[in-house]
Amino acid sequence: MLTDLNQTNCSSCCCTPGNRIFTVSFMIILILAILFGNLVILAVFLGTKQFRTPQGYLKTSLAVADLALGVLVVPFSVYGEITLLLVNASTSERTHEVLLLGSWHPCYLVGPVFAGCTLVSISTIFLLTIERSIAILKPLHKEVVITKRRTLLLILLSWISSFFLAMIPMIFSHGGIVVEYNPCSRMCNYAPAPASPAHVWQILLLFPAFDFSLLGGTLVINALSLTTIHQYSRKRKLLSGTDQEPLKVSFSDIKAAKTIGTLTIAFTVSFTPIAVFVVGNVLGYQWCTFSFFAFWILASNSCCNVIIYSVCDQRFREGARQLLVSLLRSFFCCWRSPH
Repeated sequence: MLTDLNQTNCSSCCCTPGNRIFTVSFMIILILAILFGNLVILAVFLGTKQFRTPQGYLKTSLAVADLALGVLVVPFSVYGEITLLLVNASTSERTHEVLLLGSWHPCYLVGPVFAGCTLVSISTIFLLTIERSIAILKPLHKEVVITKRRTLLLILLSWISSFFLAMIPMIFSHGGIVVEYNPCSRMCNYAPAPASPAHVWQILLLFPAFDFSLLGGTLVINALSLTTIHQYSRKRKLLSGTDQEPLKVSFSDIKAAKTIGTLTIAFTVSFTPIAVFVVGNVLGYQWCTFSFFAFWILASNSCCNVIIYSVCDQRFREGARQLLVSLLRSFFCCWRSPH
């Protein structure tokens, strides 16, 4: 029998005032990290001419999706936790009443945004992998196949399709699935409506099925690209010192492919607990503590891309360094200027 998350006792989720204060502190730090990291990414990719490429636009789309979590999703969790701490709400029914804004619950906006942005991230990483695989496997056709116009169109389609998919549980369940603030995960999650049939909850299996299909394809394509890169490296060593024509794949293309491979692995690792949690709920298991770690591991991934770019991409490091130097110069000039 499916366990109704609406009846979850908050005491089983360790929702004590002390734990709530610690949780809010973690959320605030995460907001600052997400905002700082993704604003740096946007400033570098949009402010530097050399990054205004199809790959740069895709990474910008990924940063916007991550930034949306730091602007809307995580701040609402902070608001929810502080509000519940002040009113000492102990049940999810009471939680629902406390967080209502008039007759409308903010989770009907925040929940689909979280799901939609997660799907955008997965689809964007898939598009990045396709773009890099063409650059590696068909380097002579890269400029013809990969154009800015096609890339921008694919980005638009990925956003539209991802948010449509995020709304499917509410649209096609005919009221059987709602969005509520879950005291276990501390996020707005999909949940079965009271007296809804048990099979309605299985609609949410669409999310892990779609996500792992894309992630699985992405991992396979990345493996193919990295295998090709390894073969190219071996050929370069064999051709060094000879008069044969050099290989057409550039060093920057190889580094970009490795960077995107790292992005794919990081996102797969962070998303897997969510998929396990959703499948477990469909099967009738209630994992309160696990749900908190699953959702917030995924949310924390939104501030990791800037670290991956900084470690793997020398051009990004240089762009970020120039941005930081420019900001510091502006700050000191304003500070020293007479008032």
